[in-house]
Amino acid sequence: MAGKDEVLKTLTSLKGIGKVKAEAIIAAGFDTVEKIQSASIEELITVEGISDSVAHSIKDQLGSQKETPVEKSEKKPEKTSEKKQVKPKKETKPVKKPQTKQPKKTSAAAPEDYEVKKKPSLDKDLYHHLSVRKQKKDKAPHFLRQEWFRYKRIPKNWHCPDGISSKLRMNKRYRPARVRVGFRGPKKVRGLHSSGFEEVLVYNVSDLEKINAEKQAARIGGTVGTKKRVAIIEKAKELDIRLLNK
Repeated sequence: MAGKDEVLKTLTSLKGIGKVKAEAIIAAGFDTVEKIQSASIEELITVEGISDSVAHSIKDQLGSQKETPVEKSEKKPEKTSEKKQVKPKKETKPVKKPQTKQPKKTSAAAPEDYEVKKKPSLDKDLYHHLSVRKQKKDKAPHFLRQEWFRYKRIPKNWHCPDGISSKLRMNKRYRPARVRVGFRGPKKVRGLHSSGFEEVLVYNVSDLEKINAEKQAARIGGTVGTKKRVAIIEKAKELDIRLLNK
C-alpha cells in the first residue's frame, strides 16, 4: 500500500491529474511510476477518464523510462591514454519541409445554388437615407415598458408612461429611455423594407401583376395556403419580383 500511496502522490502532483484519475490509472494496473513511463499512449487512453491530450501530458511530465541515478553512478568512464582529437561539428541548417495546404471545408450548399437577391433601382439620395436610418436604429436604445420588471403581468413592449408620480413620465434621471421624435429615421425612407423595397401584401397570383418590380417587393399573406403559395413563388420568378418571405 505504501508503494501505491507514493504513486498516487506522484500522479496527483502532475498538472491536470486529480485523485479520481490517479486512482483509475492505478486500478488499471499501472501501480508504479516505471510502468506508467514504459506504457504507450494507446495503453493509457484505455483507462477511463484519460483522454489523448491527458495521456500526452502525463508522458511529457513523467518522461520515458530512463536509467536511475544509481545505475548511472555505477558506470564509470574508461580511462584512455591516448587523447582523441575532437573535430568541431559543422552546423547544419534544418531543412524546411514543404507545407501542404489542406483543402478548406466547404458548406453543404454549393455556391452555384445561391441566388443573388434582387435590389431596387433607387437614386443615390434614397440609398443615403437608408444608411442613415440603419445607423440611427443601431444607436437607438431598446424601449421597454414602465416597471416591466416589477410585475409578471406587465409585458415588455413599449407603452407611454402615465401616472401622477411616474418618474419616467417626469423625465427624472437614471430612468430608461423614452420614445421621442428624435429617434425616428428620415421621412423619405419611412415605411420601406431594409432592402429599400416597398412591401406589398399578396394573396393570389393576380396580385403580382399590380406590382412594380423595380421598386416594390411582394410579401405573401399569412392566410395563404400551400397550393397558392407555390403558384405565387413560380409566378414571381417569371415576373422577376422579389419575395420577402417564401
